[in-house]
Amino acid sequence: MAAFVDFNQPTFWLSAATIIFNPTFWNIAARQGTAILSSPLTLRARAWGSSPDLPKTQPMEVRESVELQQNPNLIASIPVTLLEPTNPQMQERKADNRSPAAQAEYHNKVITKLFGGNSLYGCYALAVTIFTLGIVRDAIYKSALEAQPPHPLLQTPASNYTAYALLAAGNTLVLTSMYALGVTGTYLGDYFGILMDAPVTSFPFNVTGSPMYWGSTMSFLGTALLFGRPAGVVLTALVYVAYSIALRYEDPFTAEIYAKRERERKAQGGKKSS
Repeated sequence: MAAFVDFNQPTFWLSAATIIFNPTFWNIAARQGTAILSSPLTLRARAWGSSPDLPKTQPMEVRESVELQQNPNLIASIPVTLLEPTNPQMQERKADNRSPAAQAEYHNKVITKLFGGNSLYGCYALAVTIFTLGIVRDAIYKSALEAQPPHPLLQTPASNYTAYALLAAGNTLVLTSMYALGVTGTYLGDYFGILMDAPVTSFPFNVTGSPMYWGSTMSFLGTALLFGRPAGVVLTALVYVAYSIALRYEDPFTAEIYAKRERERKAQGGKKSS
């Protein structure tokens, strides 16, 4: 491996750090901003309907339980959320196992509070932050590849064609998923109480439940092949691992958000009928 990857290059390790940091950050930040529950364990890079625990159909609505107050402090949430530890919980049926620290984390609603109780502004601020961090991560990744040695097997016409195909497919998955979900759907709006009405089943969610994650992974690999750098393949493997771990925490958390809404609706319906 050392013959193909220069591990002495600082940009390689900086790129690895940003790859790990980004999904970790937005999970911490979004959980600080959540306005719904104090129970358990997503990127809105996939349709919430992909989990078997989620409701299949819902009327259109956006939660409006948080008072909207104007306070356009767009980036104040960043240093606060970085100081908070990640402490995922088990699902609500295992609530007895939740630690006080985790319960406090879900109750904090730090980002929402920073925007005067306006969960929509908080979600937009997180969206801008995540988007900016992604641009920085991609720029560092490009610099890391430029500092690495190439390999002849990754500089063939076949490798280039594969690279372009991966980039085209990856960007298609990312962009179409963003279009289908919108800003709040893409950037963890459900953590803020801004819930979708129904699962998205059209393309690209009929291909994969997490098109933004896997589309991004394909783009990383395509860029590595285009540059002809084995180091890029190694970093892409790290991207895959980081996203896979993130999904193990995100999907159950999002599933519980919608399951909680269903329980509340049923309870309200029962009260009205009685």
